[in-house]
Amino acid sequence: MTRRRPTARRRTRRPSRRRQQKDAQLIAFAVVAAAVIGLVVMVVNWLLAHWWVLLIALVLGVLAGIGWLSNRRQQARWEAVRAQGLRYGLSQLDALHHAKFEEAVRDLMRRDGCQDAQRVGGGGDLGADVKATDPLGRRWVIQCKHRRNGARGSAVGTPDLQVLNGTARPVHGADVAVIVTNGRVTRPAVTFAKQQRLHVVDRQTLAVWASGSRPLWELLRAVPPPRRPTALS
Repeated sequence: MTRRRPTARRRTRRPSRRRQQKDAQLIAFAVVAAAVIGLVVMVVNWLLAHWWVLLIALVLGVLAGIGWLSNRRQQARWEAVRAQGLRYGLSQLDALHHAKFEEAVRDLMRRDGCQDAQRVGGGGDLGADVKATDPLGRRWVIQCKHRRNGARGSAVGTPDLQVLNGTARPVHGADVAVIVTNGRVTRPAVTFAKQQRLHVVDRQTLAVWASGSRPLWELLRAVPPPRRPTALS
């Protein structure tokens, strides 16, 4: 007789370490979720029992919102008053850093009613230092050329106007393209500006604009007509 071999016992596979870690994470997540839900339930029950706390919080939130809106409106009024009285002398403008000069031009445009005026000058500005929309809907693109020595500094020449002419309308969508300087502008540059419907604000025009209250479009010739009728038109 042949003896039967004893049946081999099957080995039970133990869960892999990755599976164990995953199960532990699921258990931990379930515990945390249960704790959070329990805490939320406790807070809700407490608030339902103490409803007056919600009422006080709501009142305080409303008062804080009213205070914030009132503060914002007051700041806007102060900013409007400050902008309306904004004045610069040429000596002040000459002493500015070129970036501050761009900010001064932006602020003057805001004084004139261009609420969206912003300084965009810097690396890669493509010939635009200040952009603004006037109250008549015209889009202004301004290139600023500051000279530390004022009228004794180097004059703005035709190449500067060519940069503005090449980008103001096709790239920035300008209705009015302007170059502003506290220095001099060469005659060829002025001639080129007239030919290409560009506007030049030289030292003399800048002095009138910065020290007065007239908007820039009243000081320039052949400015495009308004885009939309307003109370100012």
